[in-house]
Amino acid sequence: MISVEEARAALLTHTPLLRSELFAFPEAHQRYTAEAIHAPHDHPLFDQSAVDGYAFAFDPARSAWAVVGEVAAGSALNRPLARGQCVRILTGGMLPAGADTVVMQEFVQRTDQRIEHNDGKLRSGANVRSRAEQVIQGQVVLPGGARLTPQAIGLLRSVGVSALQCRRAPRIAIVVTGSEFADTADPRPGHIFSSNGEMLQAGLHAEGLDGTLLHAPDDELALGNTLRSALEHHDLVITTGGVSVGDLDLVRPSLEQLDTHILFHGVAQKPGKPMLLAKRNETLVIGLPGNPRAVLILFWEFVLPAIRAMQGAGDPWLRADRVPIVHDVELKGDRAEFRAARIRNGKVELLEDQGSHMLASLLTADALAYFPSGIRNAAPHDEVELHYLPR
Repeated sequence: MISVEEARAALLTHTPLLRSELFAFPEAHQRYTAEAIHAPHDHPLFDQSAVDGYAFAFDPARSAWAVVGEVAAGSALNRPLARGQCVRILTGGMLPAGADTVVMQEFVQRTDQRIEHNDGKLRSGANVRSRAEQVIQGQVVLPGGARLTPQAIGLLRSVGVSALQCRRAPRIAIVVTGSEFADTADPRPGHIFSSNGEMLQAGLHAEGLDGTLLHAPDDELALGNTLRSALEHHDLVITTGGVSVGDLDLVRPSLEQLDTHILFHGVAQKPGKPMLLAKRNETLVIGLPGNPRAVLILFWEFVLPAIRAMQGAGDPWLRADRVPIVHDVELKGDRAEFRAARIRNGKVELLEDQGSHMLASLLTADALAYFPSGIRNAAPHDEVELHYLPR
């Protein structure tokens, strides 16, 4: 059995990097950049007005200007302004040559083609968005391995990027093992409702991905056939159940019969001690236990980082911080633990420590508090490691 830290290192070492493809928008949404993106244009493209008002050359000695035109967004004045001239300008309008300042229309008195203003605080350059004040042509806008969030896409489009190289989405299979799941709304005695498959699909959807859901009973032949197909057609295979040491825990022997290399099996952690990592050619396999709470926590802590690493994410792990805790904590045993936590007023509170089959306390969790194997207790105001859950 290996440590959480060793498992994390092995995961990154053996996770394959997917090829890049050219993506346009909006298909690039939530993909990861395969290379640094340089701005093809400045942003803003030109000096433009930040308000509706009048543009002119600032002159503290002048009190009146002659209005010689109007500039709306998307238009331009085809000649420079002479001294004492101004133009009516709307937000986003391009400042004409000879203008450097805009006065807001609220401070202007206009009579026919003449204006005066009473803005005593006006200074040269006021209310102007200067060319290239945000991005200079050729500047790196996004590094390689950056996720294309809505704000990132907005910035890229602002500087004229219309398509870019991104890592393709991984093909993912979810193999739910076991013969105990109900196939009707009224379960037979001894059967339970299956939740892991749909829960993992929902986690993938939140990441902008899809997962093919497969089911395999506790039968070596059926499980072997299901895994063979999944391994041949996917980049990542996630299994749930069947990774412990019971007579019907068939995932590891089935993988070994398919010439899959077992990288580790067993992590000193709670929940999720039986977790397995394997690889066949360029397909990664992450074997999770069957209990739903363990499945979801391990999805956040290991599966999701693997998926992000496949796509070249610069930092694939959950966002982490150290936050003071509000109460005493005493842990039993010697395994590292992931505990559901809630953040209030800059401090962390652990939620009810439920069994690995229970999900209820995760409904209100903001994060997971991580306690390495060497830390068995904490007092109020001690800082604990916090892993923020994805939103």
